[in-house]
Formats: sequence, C-alpha cells, structure tokens
Amino acid sequence: MDRTRTRRIYAGALAIGNGAPVSVQSMCNTKTSDVEATCAQILRLAAAGCDIVRLAVPDMPSAVALGEICSLSPIPVVADIHFDFRLALESLKSGAHKIRINPGNIGPPERIKAVAVACREKNTPIRIGVNGGSLGKKILAKYGAPSPRAMAESARENIKLLNEYGFDDICLSLKCSDAKMTVESYRIASEEFPYPLHLGVTEAGTAYNGIIRSAVGIGALLCEGLGDTVRVSLTAEPEEEIRAGIAILKAAGLRRGGAEIISCPGCGRCSYDIAGTAIEVENALAGLKRDITVAVMGCEVNGPGEAALSDYGCACGKLGGIIFKKGKIAARVPAEKLSEALIKMIESESGSL
Repeated sequence: MDRTRTRRIYAGALAIGNGAPVSVQSMCNTKTSDVEATCAQILRLAAAGCDIVRLAVPDMPSAVALGEICSLSPIPVVADIHFDFRLALESLKSGAHKIRINPGNIGPPERIKAVAVACREKNTPIRIGVNGGSLGKKILAKYGAPSPRAMAESARENIKLLNEYGFDDICLSLKCSDAKMTVESYRIASEEFPYPLHLGVTEAGTAYNGIIRSAVGIGALLCEGLGDTVRVSLTAEPEEEIRAGIAILKAAGLRRGGAEIISCPGCGRCSYDIAGTAIEVENALAGLKRDITVAVMGCEVNGPGEAALSDYGCACGKLGGIIFKKGKIAARVPAEKLSEALIKMIESESGSL
C-alpha cells in the first residue's frame, strides 16, 4: 500500500490521501476559548508552513469559540474531542474542518451515531486517534500490554463503529511514544485499512530527543510510501514542530522549496568557524523561496568537489576562503567573510530574500 492507494478526504479545501502532498500539522497550546491568542498562534504557524492545525476542545466555550477561529484561520482547523460527544456536535456547528475523536471514549453507540451522522451531513472527516497509552481494557487484557497488533485491533473496532452508521471519511493515527512500535503499528494498518494515515510519535519529548524520535518513526514510514499528514509532537513551541516536520519531509524527498543547507562536520583540516558559518547561512536563508542547495564545507577536500551538486557553497583551504557555484570556484574571500559573501551572492541572484 502507498499514498496513491488510500481514500481521499478533505479538511476544508486541503486534500488528504490518494496521492495528495503530505501535509504538516501542529497543535496550538493556547486556550481555545481565548480567540485572540489562538488566532495569533495559528497565523504564526501558517507563516512557518503549517498546513492544518489542531485545537483542544475541552469545554463548551472552546467549541463555541471555534466559530470565530475557523472564520479567521487561513488553514483548516481540527477539533480535538474527548469524552463529550456534545463538544463534537458544537464544533461542527462552529465550522471545524475535521474532527479528531476516539470513538471508544465517546460513550454509548447513540452518541457515536450522532457524531457520525452530523459529520456525514457536513462532509467533515473524522480522524480516529488510537494511542498506545489509552487502549481499551478488553484489548489490553487480550494482548497484555500495548503492541502493534493491539493498536491495529483498536483501530479496527473504532472503524467498525463509524462504518455501522454509514460514515467512511476516515483518517487514522496509531501513535505511541516508542518509535519502533509506532512504525510497526502503521505498517499493519496500511495493509488492512484503505484510509489516509496521520503519522506521529506521541509524547516524543523535548526538541532534541523529540525530533530524533520523530525522525526515526515518521521518516521510516514516509520512505516506505506511507503517511498523508504528519505531526512532530514536541515539548516546545508549535512553530518548532512545523520546522521539524518540513525538514523530515524534505529529507524523505517529499517536499521541495527554499534553501536546503548541507554541511560537513569539520575536522583537523578545517581552518575557520564552520559551525558558526553554517548556522549563520541557515538563519539568513530561512525565508528564501527559491529552491536551492547550499553547502558549507570545511576544506578543499570536501568543497567544492564533494559538494559539486550543490547550487552554491563555501569552503576554506590553505589559500583562504572560496565561494563556489555548481562545483566551480566563483570567488575567493577571506575566511572571516565567507558567510557574508555567500549570502550576498545568493541574494543578488535570487532577488529579495
């Protein structure tokens, strides 16, 4: 199974599944009932490249606030619902573009039916969010502990509940904090279910460890052709999740655009501050729209030879610093001027950064 074999659903105007571009999601950490703060954060996320945003809806004031938020948001809004089906119904009235629920914790069948019918009438998709830390008692008793098979069975039961009420515009996620278990859970689901997959490693941790754990789990699945939306869950500002998600998509060859910075680690041959230069160049080109690769290399061994495929690059050898384009030396500058000269050259040939 691959991304072209899943069903196609729509969150507002955003296509998900069946070969649509993989979208990047984050979740606001503001109080949803605080419309001003939430909208401000959504705008920052959108500016960072976020395609779809999820909001917690823990109470009725939050569900009502979605009305104004959805009307102001430049990207689709997902309402995150737990336990109270009335919050899902009110969120739909407020214009939520997608509902995230776990049907197993919504309550009796008639409540699940009410949500399914309302979503069907509004053509609003539902994401079934299976989480390794909140599996049902019967499934845990059967399997003894969270496992890929247990998570797949939970998804199967929840899908059946919605299907019984004629609802099939479904997206699936099967997350846990163990990257390996997460990968295996999604593999099993991809073989059995035709629905788009929302990828993520839940409770991944702080920015450093969380990005690594997410890159392992999300990246492995993307490279296998699985996944339609992604969220890098970090204990950090939501904008960092977007930056990491986009970087993972780029590394998997699924997104282009902007400057891709490559750099060598440096060694005893390096005669300048390669780490500082790489960071300076990366920050300066963060807003670049032009699709280019920029190499920051340590010495004449690595640049321009090993970076010959890069559009631009810099290195520093015995004769001082060099700026190169497509593997050919374009200028010689003092080592301390490398980043400045490289950025100016790219800016002059790219228009305004």
